[in-house]
Amino acid sequence: MAMLAKKIQKAKAEAIADIKTRFESVPDYIFTEYRGLTVGQLTTLRQQLREKGCSYKVVKNNFARIAFEEMKTVDVSSFLVGPTAVALSPEETNTVAKVLFDFAKEAPSLIVKGALVDGEIYDAEKIAAYSKLPGRNDLISMLMSTMQATTSKLVRTLQAVADQKAEA
Repeated sequence: MAMLAKKIQKAKAEAIADIKTRFESVPDYIFTEYRGLTVGQLTTLRQQLREKGCSYKVVKNNFARIAFEEMKTVDVSSFLVGPTAVALSPEETNTVAKVLFDFAKEAPSLIVKGALVDGEIYDAEKIAAYSKLPGRNDLISMLMSTMQATTSKLVRTLQAVADQKAEA
């Protein structure tokens, strides 16, 4: 449960509204602990995530708790402990998670705490397994290559039959 002050300061209310607006703009969230990362490492991580269409926001835990409570989502307060940054993923959450886990190999200070994906809580192990799955675009390309291979094999077979009849 987030702590609410009796007298709400305007700046804090605006900060919470800003966080809530950002959170409402995306369906999925990956929670990380960034303690020990340098500014250069954070900048590099943000650039890698931006390439995937994702943003990475350092949040105040209490503000984030209030924003999630106002959004009436699943309770994510267990992830909002210690220095927290949230990767806001508009789509292809598993590719965003893959970027985070790959970066964590280079910079072990980055810890993926868990995620909220499609309204379901993923712990660190589950999001790690999810990151290893192919993305939507990868699955579509696999399907299309399989369909194309079948079609081209059919065309080659029909052409071979036509060539045999032409020789005879």
